Amino acid sequence: MLTLEPEQTTTLDYSVVNASIQETFTAIDKFEWQAIDELRLMRDKGYYFDGGHESFEDYCENELTKHGGYRRVRDLLSAKKVVDTLPEELRVKITKPSQTRPLLRLVKTPDKLEQAVTIASQEKSFPTAADFALAVQKVVPKNTSPTRSNSTKQEKVKTQLCNSVTVSSLLHSRYGDSGVIEASAPNNYQQIVTFADGERLLINNADLAGLNDAIVSESGGRTYPKEYSEVIAALKEQHQQELERLQQELRIGLQSEATARAEEQVQEQIQSLQNLYKQQKEQNVQLQQRLDEMEGLRKLEIENQQLFSRIQELENAVQQHPFQEWGNTMTQQATKALSKQVKQALEKTIDLRSLAVEPPKENAQECLRLMGMALKNLASAMNNTQALEAAAIILGSEPTPTAITYRAEQLEMLPQAVSDIRAVLAKPGCSWQDYWAVAQEYEVIKSDYWAELTSEETELVTALQKASSQPDTIGIGSIVAHADPYRTLYVERGEVVEDLGEELVVAWDCWKEQSKKTDRYFRDELRFWQG
Repeated sequence: MLTLEPEQTTTLDYSVVNASIQETFTAIDKFEWQAIDELRLMRDKGYYFDGGHESFEDYCENELTKHGGYRRVRDLLSAKKVVDTLPEELRVKITKPSQTRPLLRLVKTPDKLEQAVTIASQEKSFPTAADFALAVQKVVPKNTSPTRSNSTKQEKVKTQLCNSVTVSSLLHSRYGDSGVIEASAPNNYQQIVTFADGERLLINNADLAGLNDAIVSESGGRTYPKEYSEVIAALKEQHQQELERLQQELRIGLQSEATARAEEQVQEQIQSLQNLYKQQKEQNVQLQQRLDEMEGLRKLEIENQQLFSRIQELENAVQQHPFQEWGNTMTQQATKALSKQVKQALEKTIDLRSLAVEPPKENAQECLRLMGMALKNLASAMNNTQALEAAAIILGSEPTPTAITYRAEQLEMLPQAVSDIRAVLAKPGCSWQDYWAVAQEYEVIKSDYWAELTSEETELVTALQKASSQPDTIGIGSIVAHADPYRTLYVERGEVVEDLGEELVVAWDCWKEQSKKTDRYFRDELRFWQG
């Protein structure tokens, strides 16, 4: 639907405006049929009793007064009855309830009703109320002047001949039928008309023809000039214009509301996508940093392994061929000098123990684990006790190859342990049982992953453990919140002040400043407060 601001100049083509108009009228017709279905549901299910109404008519007069009351509801339900009587292929010819008024008289004869709708549809794809009225006249011809069986009744008709009238409104169900006025008028703008088939209807003066240019009121014996009819017609036209204006305002309001809702949804989707893109970008940066660090550590480990291999080769060469390869004194001195240089380099490498005192800030556990494993491999290759001790200090274990290897395997599980525990703590409504199902798998490295968690996460674990020790039954003095996550009281704090058996009385902290401070709930509607 199209919405135009009053002070904004916008160039629109015919197709856009025409499509918006078609959509608006379709929405109005759809809402009318939807209102009929809801009225039938209210009437058939008896929901009006729940509102304190004695009858469906009482409900319509009290609740729907501004929408026409019971009279309009009756017309809408009658329109639905006409549509339900027709077969499926003819129902689409009726687009709004007001078109069914001329067809209402044929509801009791479905074959004639179907014939009238078919005749009207042959001339127009979507007939109007006037087209349906003309089709009804073709199916059921106009009634002749009323006749009576006995002379007494005929005489009475003759005396009333001056009051013989004909329904002239195309929208009326008895259009073209003639009748007589045999009873006093209930008011100055309507008459009680009796038709030939005995049916008596209250019809507006504006819908009648043949009153001899005057509106007769037998009850008061007064006549009103023709000018009054013109004034009544003018008032009716003014009322019709007012109705059209209100319908136009309703269409504009619906268009504005739908546009605003659509814009709000689009803005929410754009904001969500922007937040998702930002999070993805941050994760990519962190992942790249992690990859760079791992690549540096891998290169360092490769260099250490090459160094260890070279030292091993030199030692084997010295031990296996002391006389063949190093026969002279000068060569032996050179070998001692080389061994001294290697030893000095080894001593510098062993100084890595200082890292255990002050580990690096980024990826500390992973760096220390890799350094400890490198020193352990160095100690195994060189059979060096100092390297083994340095590895034990860095990894925090006993200075034995078995203990260092076991400790290194534990630290390999640390990143996965921290990730799993944080994933559990981040879930809404996390309980101690959920946390313990994951944490017990990493109990051997609890001190390690506990040091990696933030203060908020450790406090949450402590709170969950305390909450698990509380009693399972909610009673007087229990601190509770509402169990339904879609209620506002789900995040509010309350205290049980009275036990009524099946129900509990709760005093909410957020209601302290209000007149209503407590309310009653069933026990399963509440949960223990978790902060």
